[in-house]
Amino acid sequence: MTAVIERAEQEATALAAGGVDGIIVENFFDAPFTKERVDPVVISAMTLIVDRIKNLVVVPVGINLLRNDAIGAMAIASTINAQFIRVNVLTGIMATDQGLIEGNAHELLRYRRGLGADVAILADVLVKHARPLGTPNLTTAVHDTIQRGLADGVILSGWATGSPPSLEDLELAVNAAQGTPVFIGSGADWDNIGTLMQAADGVIVASSLKRHGKINETVDPIRVAQFVEAAKEVSLSKEKSKSQQPIRLRS
Repeated sequence: MTAVIERAEQEATALAAGGVDGIIVENFFDAPFTKERVDPVVISAMTLIVDRIKNLVVVPVGINLLRNDAIGAMAIASTINAQFIRVNVLTGIMATDQGLIEGNAHELLRYRRGLGADVAILADVLVKHARPLGTPNLTTAVHDTIQRGLADGVILSGWATGSPPSLEDLELAVNAAQGTPVFIGSGADWDNIGTLMQAADGVIVASSLKRHGKINETVDPIRVAQFVEAAKEVSLSKEKSKSQQPIRLRS
């Protein structure tokens, strides 16, 4: 645990210093993952680690408890006042390497209400490393996640870690979300972020910020700063474009 905490603190500090807007803590190196509820020791360890990180940085901190322990993530977040959680499968059924994972939005939303927790739920749509049962339309999947699962934001990834979603799919998701934030969930780097962020509201990134771009390495502060600069250039360009649009008056 000492080594884990030291690495978590180092990476959180590097990310915050590089200018990120928030940090997600996840038990990524726990593979192979449990399908749903994790062992209580993971809950204990994650609580300790996230609490330490929150005392180091001022940016929002969230939790992703892999593979799909949304209840555990919500419990941790409510206890230490984390701002959000990521849920891989909130609605629908996905065939994954852990087996079939069913969304459980009704339990999670009622659990959050029972805790009185002010914790946002960011939910993956057609999550990576998985295939849906049946062939759902992306637009329908986004609608269901927001309107029936009541997600506060949606995440769109490619098929695997390090694989980006297509710009076309991002645009479809944004149109279907109707104002609910849409985040890129994988595959973003400083070469493609200028294109992908034309559609998305934000991006979750890990591999591209690690030394040599390898997920097992530690966070590289230089790569963080380069990526953040590239992403913010796109955001500023989008805001400038919106401000220059003509105002149409109704007669």
